[in-house]
Amino acid sequence: MSQLQTDNQRNKAKALAFWKALDKAESAAIPQVCTDHLDARFVWKGPAPLGRCDEPEGIAKVFWAPLKKAIPDLKRETHLFFGGASSGNADGSKDGRMWVCGTGYLSGTPSGSFLGIPAVGRPVRIRWGEFLRFDGENIVEVQTIIDFVDWFEQIGLPVLPPPRGAAHVYPAPTDYDGVLEAEQDEAETRETLEFGRDFIYGGLNNFDQTDLAKMGMARFFHPNLKWYGPGGIGACMSFSEFENLHQRPWLTAFPDRKVQDLESLFAEGRLLAASGVVSVRATHTGPYLDQPATQKSIEFSGIDFWLRSGNKLTENWVFVDMIDLFAQFGVDLFARMHAQASTRGFQV
Repeated sequence: MSQLQTDNQRNKAKALAFWKALDKAESAAIPQVCTDHLDARFVWKGPAPLGRCDEPEGIAKVFWAPLKKAIPDLKRETHLFFGGASSGNADGSKDGRMWVCGTGYLSGTPSGSFLGIPAVGRPVRIRWGEFLRFDGENIVEVQTIIDFVDWFEQIGLPVLPPPRGAAHVYPAPTDYDGVLEAEQDEAETRETLEFGRDFIYGGLNNFDQTDLAKMGMARFFHPNLKWYGPGGIGACMSFSEFENLHQRPWLTAFPDRKVQDLESLFAEGRLLAASGVVSVRATHTGPYLDQPATQKSIEFSGIDFWLRSGNKLTENWVFVDMIDLFAQFGVDLFARMHAQASTRGFQV
């Protein structure tokens, strides 16, 4: 086993230990769990409307403790879990940062409100995606996105038009175990990372603002692609659906969008991951989800996971911080949800 694999295995074990301690702890014990597992220099880059907070106590106070108080029976379901060394710079230089990532569901039946999201007497399955950065053996940074828009839809308080794609579709990989606790073949990892860099910087960034075909996405995506988009967008169950239900309206709204230097881009085995609080920049020059063009410069906070099968990407799990995106349009999606909840008499 190489030193990189040794470090990655150690980091994955530490990430799992942190998550298991969080999952086991009651709300009052969460601050101590965070102090025990996170570095004193720790920074959390949370989803809107929570945003950034510093030190281990910050993430405990604003997110995990109140979430577990609102949903005492909260259980984690992990669909993907892996790690690696990042190569997220557009110029091809390696940044060398070590990351571990995961995604899946947080499930339970809320008994109280969280951020004013009411408990409506039914269970929820909350989509989560998280990236943990290591400095040596220490967790020094975490980016988390929670799919709040999908959560709102589940409890009957939609804040956006019905998604073009299929709603609430976020499965584990098909015919592949995405929880990579064991070390993976280094040659396959290198192949996946090289493929991913070509896909992102040689494909996604090549749109000429007129013809989708010229991006060459068919070179990277399988015809039977499964693309699991966030609440408000939905899932696309083929490459054709992806182009027509997501990519075309997305590029109509943001035709000049460009992927930036990413905070992370890494692979392990056949899995690829990317993250960034400012992962894409664009100008909002067309309508999107019933929101007219604002002509504003937009920054996208996003997380992606892909599965490579041979020379194609067959599955893509996608997070966009839609709360943050619409806030840049001047639209408060939490306020929309709160207004509906109040009208319907829910306690928030």
